[in-house]
Amino acid sequence: MSGTVQTGVLVVGFGAAGACAALEAAEAGADVLVLDRFEGGGATTLSGGIVYAGGGTAQQRDAGVTDSVDAMHAYLRLEVGDVVSERALRSFCEGSVEMIRWLERHGVPFEGSLCPEKTSYPGNRHYLYYSGSESSGGFRDAAEPAPRGHRAKGRGTSGKALFTPLAAQVRRRATVLPQTRVRRLIQSVDGTVTGVIATTLRDAPAWARALHRRLGQWSAKPGIYVPALRKKLHRRVVALEERFAREIEISAHSVILTAGGFIANREWIREHAPAYRRGLQLGTVGDDGSGIELGRSAGGATAGMGRVSAWRFLTPPSAFLGGLLVNERGQRVIDESRYGAAVGEELIERHGGKGWLLLDEELVRRARAQGDVQWFQRLQTLYLLKRGRVLGGTIAEVARRAGVDPDGLAETVVAADAVPDPMGKPAAFVHRFGSPPYSLVDVSIRPSLAFPCPMLTLGGLVVDEGSGRVLDGDGRPIPGLYAAGRTAVGICSRSYVSGLSLADCVFSGRRAGNHSGRTLRELDKNENVF
Repeated sequence: MSGTVQTGVLVVGFGAAGACAALEAAEAGADVLVLDRFEGGGATTLSGGIVYAGGGTAQQRDAGVTDSVDAMHAYLRLEVGDVVSERALRSFCEGSVEMIRWLERHGVPFEGSLCPEKTSYPGNRHYLYYSGSESSGGFRDAAEPAPRGHRAKGRGTSGKALFTPLAAQVRRRATVLPQTRVRRLIQSVDGTVTGVIATTLRDAPAWARALHRRLGQWSAKPGIYVPALRKKLHRRVVALEERFAREIEISAHSVILTAGGFIANREWIREHAPAYRRGLQLGTVGDDGSGIELGRSAGGATAGMGRVSAWRFLTPPSAFLGGLLVNERGQRVIDESRYGAAVGEELIERHGGKGWLLLDEELVRRARAQGDVQWFQRLQTLYLLKRGRVLGGTIAEVARRAGVDPDGLAETVVAADAVPDPMGKPAAFVHRFGSPPYSLVDVSIRPSLAFPCPMLTLGGLVVDEGSGRVLDGDGRPIPGLYAAGRTAVGICSRSYVSGLSLADCVFSGRRAGNHSGRTLRELDKNENVF
């Protein structure tokens, strides 16, 4: 052994869920130790930094937006289904305003600048937007739509703007041990989790720790876009760990697993969700299911392991919403204004991952003119309009050139003139096709650096909704073991919209941290009494 460490609450994984768990446990009075295989941040720093929140946040009020807990709940009830109970979803919605305030108190910046257009992600002038399908057919009738995507204020993708202040707060209130990998849980005879066995580079040469740190950063980004590079870098990471890492035992009253999902575990993806093997892994190499496997080794049950969110965004440019998304038979696929994960799921599950977006001359002109987009969005639009499309002077001609059934496409164009739209697309996005040339833009899901389809896993360990404790196959809590974020089943485990995963990381991380910290405090009180 390299040593033995004792702590009150041990958090395994240092992304958004881990940071929030650590802060709540520390605020409850617990001694907290946080472990991470790398330096922290995980998939959170790679994300857009969107937190789904509503019910009347300060940012919504600043933007002149009216929203209510009931409206937020009614919309999410349709998206979430029965993956969590009515009580849990209501608690999430009722605590939404306070959640944003809590994040702000810990330094996360938000702003109520409302994006005027429907988009997958706003440009650098806007930090509040419609991040889901709130205004799409079927949803707007059930609940008053409102923009609830709260983007942490920062240029580009804002994941770092969200995580950096949280991490700074954690380091002030808890101990963080990076470059440490948990190998197994320690359980007592009665099944109580009492700690972990880990391997750490804390005593490795400085050059080895620095190289490990740099390789971890590179494998996260740009490695996320170049799988072959990521794999090569990770082999060097593993070699360093095998050579220099030393075993350490950590005793704890509670262990909280917040080690992310398993999108980087190709074997698990082939087993649980084989149709989702061709997307961009939205996460780091640490999203390998290790946290879930630790929970299972202690008897924890899992659910939703086949649920994967795959994003095929059609916007920006917002002009693309006027197009018609069709399959090989020329048939309409979905309301084009739906959130990208709904589009991706529809294409993958029912159309073999293939799809084309029909545009006319006006829509292409408007698409080229749109500004206020992120640089990568502009490059994707240029790619789609140059290399990703075919042109034709008639509907039949463009269909033949794309390999789409001409008769089916012609019927779809005629049907789209009906009022209301057959797929329920809002009138604001409906476009009557006019002048040629016509375009069919290939938006099929395939490995592509120019037009990737980001994917993340949504299933994980089953937890008690009041505490975050991991449950076994009989629904009984495993003493001393908690899970949060994408290591656990949560609010977004059935259907994902932008910001819902990070919001659930905050919600479930705080829940687990608070319960474990309060439990330890009560135990200390009882021991002092006797």
